[in-house]
Amino acid sequence: MANKEASVAELTDKFRDSNAVLLTEYRGLTVAQLKQLRTSISADATYAVVKNTLTKIAANNAGIQAFDDALAGPSAIAFVHGDTVAVAKALRDFAKANPLLVVKSGYFDGNALTEAEVTKLADLESREVLLAKLAGAFKASLFGAAYVFNAPLAQAVRTVDALRDKQESAA
Repeated sequence: MANKEASVAELTDKFRDSNAVLLTEYRGLTVAQLKQLRTSISADATYAVVKNTLTKIAANNAGIQAFDDALAGPSAIAFVHGDTVAVAKALRDFAKANPLLVVKSGYFDGNALTEAEVTKLADLESREVLLAKLAGAFKASLFGAAYVFNAPLAQAVRTVDALRDKQESAA
């Protein structure tokens, strides 16, 4: 009994400390395949095979009811502590190569996610790509602002040159 309480407490902490949680079913995957999956997401998440009853209790303790109906069959959870999009992409790519892995649902930013929403999350560009696009947009805005500020000055210089040329030709 104490062991179950300790497991629930540990799972509850994982739910609370995670940026996101992605629930999968791994029925039919080999130990080697699960190890490969764990390795592929280890930079941003931990992947744990869980008991459904204990997981439901722990999730509810953490204030998450998103998995109440999805906890059936052999379940494993990716507890994301890094880039959620990268983990969703890794799970999607692994599932394409290993169709026995099924992403069932998720929990991100206070909201329950359906399987389709997890797939949409996986389709987003990575954080680095989005930051690069944002930096490019800022750079373009700065060049535009510099042009706007320099245009009147350049026009004034051209006007002064034109007046000087006119005075020199009149003299």
